Amino acid sequence: VSTQSTGSSGINAEYGGGSEEEVRRESNLLIVCLFSFYFLLRRTGGKVTTCVKMVAARLLERLKEAVKDAPDFPRPGILFKDIMPVFQDPKLVSDTCVALVEEVEKVGKPDVIIGIEARGFLIGPIMAQKMGIPFVAIRKKGKLPRECFSVKYEKEYGVDEFDMQKDALTPGQKVVVVDDLLATGGTLEAAAKLCDMAKATVIAHCIMFELDFLKGRDRLTHPVVSLVRY
Repeated sequence: VSTQSTGSSGINAEYGGGSEEEVRRESNLLIVCLFSFYFLLRRTGGKVTTCVKMVAARLLERLKEAVKDAPDFPRPGILFKDIMPVFQDPKLVSDTCVALVEEVEKVGKPDVIIGIEARGFLIGPIMAQKMGIPFVAIRKKGKLPRECFSVKYEKEYGVDEFDMQKDALTPGQKVVVVDDLLATGGTLEAAAKLCDMAKATVIAHCIMFELDFLKGRDRLTHPVVSLVRY
């Protein structure tokens, strides 16, 4: 790598105005990365796809290990899946959001990420930031100022109501609705109805965990992206 000064468009500008030593270190790091990838190919016989699958499988194991079971919560007979320990591991959170973004992009490129109160707020903004697109919040009734679209829905433990600000989306925008868990599907279905009211297009529902035995996916009319399925 040449370290000769080339003006404002030269290599130093590209590296944020760094010194020649910093440029040299960056170059050496790139070489190390290339050699690491080469030896990975040699070790796996060129089967990069297999390596990717192994990494993905390990992520799912890490997520399952982090989730804690809470029997008889919030009422007797219910086995609650507590996902909050996931957020005690920043690397796991980052890896999870990267995996969700990759899965979403297989479906399409959204214009907006929508997060459902409250745990959709934990992963939705990170995904939006990684994709370079806006984040919009769906909140419980009465939590948002100004004019809102509203919809009532049935959830696992009763009836609730969601709001979304009327100027949050523009007609024709493609959106992905993000939440932590898919159970009976009522929450995601309500979110999709709010998007319909705004004349936006839901291209996918994106969730971390899915309870297959409750068949929530069956009541949804849009593709579902999930990582861990019980």
